[in-house]
Amino acid sequence: MDEAGWTALPAALRQEPELEFLGLWGEAERVHAAFRHAGGGPPLLATADAAGGRYAALSPARPAAGLFERMAADLWGLRAEGAADSRPWLDHGFWPRHAPLGRNPKPPLGELPQPAFLPAGGEGVHQIPLGPVHGGVTEPGHFRFHVRGETILRLEARLGYAHKGILGLMRGKSPKLAARLAARISGDSTVAHAWAFAAAAEAATGVAPPPRAILLRGVMAELERIANHLNDAGFLCDAAGFAWPHARCGALREVVLRAADSAFGHRLMMDRVVPGGVSIDIAPSGPDAILAALAAVVAELPPLRRAIDGHAGLQDRLAGSGALAPALAAGFAAGGFVGRASGRDFDARRDLPYAPYDRLGFTVPLRQAGDVAARLQVRLDEMAESLAMVAALLARLEPGETLLPLPARPGEGLGLVEGFRGEVMCWMALDEQGLIRAVFPRDPSWLHWPLLEAAVQGGAMADFPLCERSFNASCSGVDL
Repeated sequence: MDEAGWTALPAALRQEPELEFLGLWGEAERVHAAFRHAGGGPPLLATADAAGGRYAALSPARPAAGLFERMAADLWGLRAEGAADSRPWLDHGFWPRHAPLGRNPKPPLGELPQPAFLPAGGEGVHQIPLGPVHGGVTEPGHFRFHVRGETILRLEARLGYAHKGILGLMRGKSPKLAARLAARISGDSTVAHAWAFAAAAEAATGVAPPPRAILLRGVMAELERIANHLNDAGFLCDAAGFAWPHARCGALREVVLRAADSAFGHRLMMDRVVPGGVSIDIAPSGPDAILAALAAVVAELPPLRRAIDGHAGLQDRLAGSGALAPALAAGFAAGGFVGRASGRDFDARRDLPYAPYDRLGFTVPLRQAGDVAARLQVRLDEMAESLAMVAALLARLEPGETLLPLPARPGEGLGLVEGFRGEVMCWMALDEQGLIRAVFPRDPSWLHWPLLEAAVQGGAMADFPLCERSFNASCSGVDL
């Protein structure tokens, strides 16, 4: 787009509410955005020069763009004119250079900025700060509550504490070398992020991975989904005071992780999905190990669901808590169990079909209540579908290659795959030597953090741990 075309984009977006916003990112003096029409079709990309480091903000028309615009200012020094919120997001003032990915990074000037939070007025309102350091093995994130008594009037999440400089580290590297960084963006989604990154590199270079590699990617992705849904379901019940499902889900998750280790040599299957295919073939005993793990989960899933559904105290805590309105979920294009629990009927495996899912029949579970209970039910339903998918994919395995080289050539590509939280997207541009000129991996959590803030508003402080776990948004996935 030229500058005038981008400037007209916010007004055009207001006239087309069905065009979903997927993400916004930058380069030095250039801005990109991705959209998708809710009625179907592939993602749409828009690119324009940001003359003087400025561009027209999209957040007035698509509120979900707000965090991305703040990130673009921190990393590239690109200012969104007319933005709904211009506060820093990733940069807390400790970096040695401001806008490190911009054309002219400069050292920070002046005193260390103090964090600013949106106010909440009224009689008897006080603030409760929580984090960024939490008890247990928990990602760093600061939560600022404005409360009246036990009622949450406003929640604001401040992240950036897990910033790793991923985008800067990837620049100038080959996709093969940078794949290790993609696999570490968010450890619980290592397969999903590695697959989206690989798909972007393959689209940019015109390489189609071997059929066997595609099937193995599907097996790994569904094992990752099963393990994470078991983990979340257990922790959700534990947060509500029902410890038995937590213990059983933890034991079953361990069974799945050990099977993944036996099959692929790593419990989380990290660094197994790479551009061009997979870095390791499944072990000869791998299919049997995985099928045995699946059988254990299949056997215990029905009694586990009966215990969860039949526990009156648990259901009293879950039902109605942290309700996310379907209109809000649709407006933010919420992915995964967050969106599907609030009626957004989208799954990239089905609606943007890619191999091997284009030849699999499966049901996408849907709920309308949008509360903690609905998000838990969607997880359990998805787990049942994934168990069947893994068995079907293993049955289709045939001998063949597992990895192809990528040519050193320029190109641009987009990868989008369904992770356990929702669709993971990665955009990549390669230079003349086939090295990464620019890249942006987008975790679904970018769109979920603002929705968590909205879902807890008006609820009780005691329900926040339930709501937070039911969203399970990633800090590391957006801190980059």
